[in-house]
Amino acid sequence: MKKGLIAAALGCALFSVSSQADTIAGVYVGAQVWQTDTQGGFADNNNTADFNFDDETNTALYIAFEHPVPFLPNVKVNHTTLDNSGTTALQSEFTFDDELFRSDAVVNTEIALDATDFILYYELFDNDLVSFDLGVNAKYIDGALSVVETDSNTSGSAEFSGIVPMAYSKVQLGLPFTGLSAYFEGSYLSFDDHELSDYQAAVQYSFIESLAVDMTLQVGYRNVTVDIEDLDDVYADMEFDGVFAGLELHF
Repeated sequence: MKKGLIAAALGCALFSVSSQADTIAGVYVGAQVWQTDTQGGFADNNNTADFNFDDETNTALYIAFEHPVPFLPNVKVNHTTLDNSGTTALQSEFTFDDELFRSDAVVNTEIALDATDFILYYELFDNDLVSFDLGVNAKYIDGALSVVETDSNTSGSAEFSGIVPMAYSKVQLGLPFTGLSAYFEGSYLSFDDHELSDYQAAVQYSFIESLAVDMTLQVGYRNVTVDIEDLDDVYADMEFDGVFAGLELHF
């Protein structure tokens, strides 16, 4: 029984290494334009406000390097902006930056949030029909929040930053000889009272395939959820989602 388990484990390991070794070394560079709808709010305690935000156009840029070296993970870096602003007539009072904002006040809010993903992953499967990546993501979040009452001098602001370790995976399905494919990519973490998720699903069309470069168009949907408690004295429960369009180059 033990010999059988050992043989099975070795077989899985060899299959994983073989799948990765079949991958041709290459660089992927992509850019996405994301129409973002933002919901939720923030405070300096659990009683977060619920703000109104305008729709905003944000961007994402990424670069990935894949190689055929066994056991050495592939690398991907993704930078996303999550900026937004809006005006809200408060329905209840809340505190932020040790300032009390009245329940009947009208406030202007601004979010300036950057997220940079440092991803290490392995290709467990890689062929024209299906590919499956699995790895870890160190997501660095750097944010600045502000709120100002329109009819008084009451205002508050705060900055926060930190690295959040997350699980990462990507599944891609293709239709051979058509240039069409679809993928789902996501990172997730839940611990203590923090919960973060970042996932996207898209349809792709590769309209140029040559020895020098491949070019692929993307259309999809992305959702980012940030639910944090007491990160640099900031409490936030926000969701960013919307459709995006992108272009990827493969060298």
